[in-house]
Amino acid sequence: MTFPFAQTVTLVKRVKSGTDALGNDVYTESTTDVPGAFNPGTSAELVQGQDVVTTQPTVFLPPGTDVSAIDAVDVAGQRFEVDGDPKDWRNPFTGWTPGVEVKLRRVTG
Repeated sequence: MTFPFAQTVTLVKRVKSGTDALGNDVYTESTTDVPGAFNPGTSAELVQGQDVVTTQPTVFLPPGTDVSAIDAVDVAGQRFEVDGDPKDWRNPFTGWTPGVEVKLRRVTG
């Protein structure tokens, strides 16, 4: 599916490049601009000694876009982490592929 009024989405691909002195994974990042459709989703505020806001939007990307659960997305001047495995939809009757649905999450506060 193409989006006639697409918004530019920057896909931040992360690849494990090694481990640090404490044994934690170290990643390198590369970016690619892709056309997408951004749904701002929902947000919730939790106030328990500090203000924490969790935002959960969704972005729809072209079919076959390579995105994984360790990646991130920059859209509308904000960075969101990919939340779970993206879904690359395919209609089992027609073969139509509308695109990749990517759930996102950002926690601030």
